[in-house]
Amino acid sequence: MRNQPLSNEEIQRIAPSAFAGQPYREMSSRYAFVPTSAVIDGMRQAGFLPVSASQSVARNSDKQNFTKHMIRFRSVNANLTKVGDSDLETVLINSHDGTSRYKLMLGVFRLVCENGLVISESLVQSISIRHVGDIVNEVIGHSLSLIDEAPKVSSVINQWRQIELQPKEQLFLAEAAHDVRYPEKDSTLARAITPEVLLKARRYDDNGNDLWSTFNRIQENTVRGGQKAFVRNGFRTSRRTSREVNGIDQNVNLNKALWSLAEKMAALKAN
Repeated sequence: MRNQPLSNEEIQRIAPSAFAGQPYREMSSRYAFVPTSAVIDGMRQAGFLPVSASQSVARNSDKQNFTKHMIRFRSVNANLTKVGDSDLETVLINSHDGTSRYKLMLGVFRLVCENGLVISESLVQSISIRHVGDIVNEVIGHSLSLIDEAPKVSSVINQWRQIELQPKEQLFLAEAAHDVRYPEKDSTLARAITPEVLLKARRYDDNGNDLWSTFNRIQENTVRGGQKAFVRNGFRTSRRTSREVNGIDQNVNLNKALWSLAEKMAALKAN
């Protein structure tokens, strides 16, 4: 994640499948091939700059240059996308091996920690686009419609900033996030990286007790990993480090689940 636009050369180095010259060989003749690179160029012309790229690892090695990839865009018009200490982004996912349609979601980039969030479907619905028709203009049009949701997102974030959480409420939220991140509760890492660890702030600005600050601490620690813990096995003690969630599907699903948990906490506090 970064705060500066990416060039095509940089994107191609990170996510080469976005620049595939043809679809995967097993795709049918009905598949309308529009490379993601063409969409990236169209988005730039429409005022959306690519700021982040990633690509999945294909289980089948010959699909690696066609596999699922994700590009995050930010509008050059900051007045449309600014939400406090964050910027709204459109998140584009696609593949050229038939595993994904073009999919657009609304994301949030938090400037303080340079961390990207994905908003849950309950607040803003994602948009799926088939590989047919005028895909480039369809992606641009839907991106503009997603950015129109900025006031709704801003309202939610401002509401979360006003909700103060007691320590037990913060722990409750962290425990729920821990269950999502580590469904195998008896695993060594799940026992080592406790919910309390997910609540730790990485920087002074994240120390607030409000829901927005608490959510961001949990989200960053859960998704980006890097927490260190000591594990005792008999007479031996080893240090374990939690890993960043790099898989595109896992990252998006985890982000949406965490956002939904924060929504539920906000609803509980409103009652």
